[in-house]
Amino acid sequence: MLSIHFGHWRTVYGWFRELARRFLFQTIHDVELMLDREQAGREASPAAAVIDSQSIRAPHARTRGYDAGKKVVERKRHIAVDTDGRVLMVDLTPSDISDSAGARMILDAIRKRWPWVKHLFADGTYDRLKLMDKTTYLDFIVEIIRRDGTKGFEVLPRRWVVERIFGWMTRWRRLVRDYERRVDVSQAMIFFALGANLMRRNAHP
Repeated sequence: MLSIHFGHWRTVYGWFRELARRFLFQTIHDVELMLDREQAGREASPAAAVIDSQSIRAPHARTRGYDAGKKVVERKRHIAVDTDGRVLMVDLTPSDISDSAGARMILDAIRKRWPWVKHLFADGTYDRLKLMDKTTYLDFIVEIIRRDGTKGFEVLPRRWVVERIFGWMTRWRRLVRDYERRVDVSQAMIFFALGANLMRRNAHP
């Protein structure tokens, strides 16, 4: 339900779609990201990233896929974050797209938007020939971080930051599930939520 101070829901949604089409939410998020890195004493543009994916229930999505492992119909979020956990890139696909195939889709976008990223950290599911060929072609160095065989929960170097951002995302009720029919709207919602987090942090360092 919208506040009474807003206009008709179609007007509000129309403006949201227009701003998302112009990548305004992503631009605001990325500017806040660079400011936050500078406040932390880092270079504005990152040099390393961690990639991972998360399957999320998407009951109304136009494009969904069947996740054979979880036996549910879902959408998958492929993300890249810097080494402190700030999101650099997001791509959404049906869940039947493998992690390595999804990663290949965002590598070109990372290279264009964050040209200084050279080093990528990933888990064993990304150790695939096609992905490694593409990372070599785009001049990335990939470091695969594997579990040591210990049963139960294990904190892995570099990998924990991406798991933390997944936890932060689900604190937003709108992101607990993917309620959007359109992929571009869902992606804009992610940048809107995470951009708001960065804005609050930058306003109160």
